[in-house]
Amino acid sequence: MKFVDEATIRVEAGNGGNGVISFRREKYIPFGGPDGGDGGDGGSIILIANEELNTLVDFRFQKAFRAEHGKKGAGAQCTGKSGTDLVIPVPVGTIITDQDTGEQIGDLVKPGQRIKVAQGGFHGLGNTRFKSSTNRAPRKATEGTPGEHRILQLELKLLADVGLLGMPNAGKSTLIRALSSARPKIADYPFTTLYPNLGVVSIEAHRSFVMADIPGLIEGAAEGAGLGIQFLKHLSRTGLLLHIVDISPFGGSGDPVEDVRKIEQELEKFSDQLAGQERWLVLNKLDLLDDEAAAARCDEIIEGLEWAGPVFRISAMQKQGTRELSYRIMEYIEKVREKSKDEREKQ
Repeated sequence: MKFVDEATIRVEAGNGGNGVISFRREKYIPFGGPDGGDGGDGGSIILIANEELNTLVDFRFQKAFRAEHGKKGAGAQCTGKSGTDLVIPVPVGTIITDQDTGEQIGDLVKPGQRIKVAQGGFHGLGNTRFKSSTNRAPRKATEGTPGEHRILQLELKLLADVGLLGMPNAGKSTLIRALSSARPKIADYPFTTLYPNLGVVSIEAHRSFVMADIPGLIEGAAEGAGLGIQFLKHLSRTGLLLHIVDISPFGGSGDPVEDVRKIEQELEKFSDQLAGQERWLVLNKLDLLDDEAAAARCDEIIEGLEWAGPVFRISAMQKQGTRELSYRIMEYIEKVREKSKDEREKQ
């Protein structure tokens, strides 16, 4: 399944500058003639695919974009300055649709691909343009044409950067609520999540990643039990797995180590590629135990698993440790993107 991120923006290309009516007025030149210059063209709006972006989250804060107007002409046949084109970076895979007409304008599928979505206005003509053998002193100039205005629907078909896996009720939905603006259903019974939920985690401007809250896994999933194969296919499309573990003695089977082992077995049954994917251990629900008991419980789980990879201790409900986790995820994803970019450049 591909997830869809959407945004609506308004784009306004610049108007063309007006031409002017002007006549040459210099000493000793009694019949100077017309010298009005043309206006400048208005700036256009251009979208460009940027592989460093992977969400449309920034368009939730800035929804209107306007290019520069062209300047009007001047005497001495001076042409007005053209407006600068406005280039807007969007993620690779963005589909652009005109909201009013429903027409699909383009689909940016390659890094660096550009598409003009709003044409700048054409410049007006100065009176010099209308001089002829029969009209030596034209008093005519034209105005620049308006730039195009459009409301655009942007759609991005996403693959999640981060997938959350764990037993039902491990706290996956709570974590995605804590880190993003997604609002999946949360309750104290298994299988609250029946469909993948998507959350865009924004660290700062132009730094964000996509997290998928996947339905909880049960034993036999690789053979199709529960949400089974559908669940595992979602996970195979992510770049990083967070294995969420409920450390409280009140949830699941009461044996977190055994729960982790069961999920690892299902990953291995499904594919070696999925089993070998980068996976971090996230020990959740610290708030349900006192500090000493929580620390002892975490150490017991880590020792029982003989876990050698990254470990994070959090309370998703209280947002304890979630900020550090989101920054570490962002750093990891940026390194993966940079490595992928370098490999493509070498090819």
